[in-house]
Amino acid sequence: MSDDGDSQYNDSNRAFLQAFIARSTLTYEEAKPILAAILTAHERRETLPEDVTERDFNAYISAANSAISPFDLEIRSTYHQTTRTRIYALVNSTSDPITQLATSHTADEISYLKRVLDAMFETYNTARHEIMAITPMQAVRLHKLTMENRRETQDGPMTQGSAGQGITMMQAEKMLKTLVEEGWFEKSRKGFYSLSPRALMELRGWLIETYNDFGDEDEDEDEERVLKIKLCFACKELITVGQRCPKRGCPCRLHDICTQNFFRTQKAKKCPLCKTDWTGNDFVGERAVTGSEGSTNGKRRSGVGSTARGNVPAEVEEPEDAEENEQPEEPEEIEEDADEDEDEES
Repeated sequence: MSDDGDSQYNDSNRAFLQAFIARSTLTYEEAKPILAAILTAHERRETLPEDVTERDFNAYISAANSAISPFDLEIRSTYHQTTRTRIYALVNSTSDPITQLATSHTADEISYLKRVLDAMFETYNTARHEIMAITPMQAVRLHKLTMENRRETQDGPMTQGSAGQGITMMQAEKMLKTLVEEGWFEKSRKGFYSLSPRALMELRGWLIETYNDFGDEDEDEDEERVLKIKLCFACKELITVGQRCPKRGCPCRLHDICTQNFFRTQKAKKCPLCKTDWTGNDFVGERAVTGSEGSTNGKRRSGVGSTARGNVPAEVEEPEDAEENEQPEEPEEIEEDADEDEDEES
């Protein structure tokens, strides 16, 4: 194996960087055949994917980072929340990540994306159900601006260049598909859209600043702060899929795979913060409505549990004027739960 990855920047490094930019994200396993093909052409002798070591891969990542750093770009890595596969992504290290999308999307499409993110991390992220994901039907319904959206826009700056008219349902569906293709969203087997590892890496600071209410200095110190965006207690990375402490007021969250190593070193399977027994049946992510926790909480309303487990098919479109007479979707029930929580607290 040649040590070109450790020497001066050459054509093989340029070819690797071009391949990385074309994909936006890579894993070590995905990079092995790419590097093998590059090295075969560069060294004029066959290199097999299994000949590419992790040290070789890291050397090319390091060389690429040195080359792109003057352009405020960086290749960062994180672990996938469910598979724990290490994922490398090309991110912008300085500008607002949301505005970066403006280079390839219209202002009204960016405004639509913000409404989808608000739905993920506000509407469908309550004390009772931390879903932080959205079904295709729920996402498409956000295509037009509501009166509430318009009032919020009046309080804050509208996306530059936006006509404030929203987009069509067809444009919304296309936008969702594009966000998946570009590596910003992931779509689960049950049809939920959520932020990808790349998006969580690049949007980390923006998500915390936007959705976590740290309060004002003039507010009562004893008043509870609202933290919509939480970190895994074990790995300290953002968590949108995993497990939560059974005690609703406790902020402890753990990725599923992190629980295995974490509790292996503990004397008892208890929450590290409040010492409540850790059941493993209280979830963060879509399982908050499709898993056992969502099903249990939904038993007190007819049909809610079955709606949650069955999910809303992506291809079904309900007429908006019939929504009041039909079975509500689970997240609409969740909004009601949030109101109940406020009543209980008051």
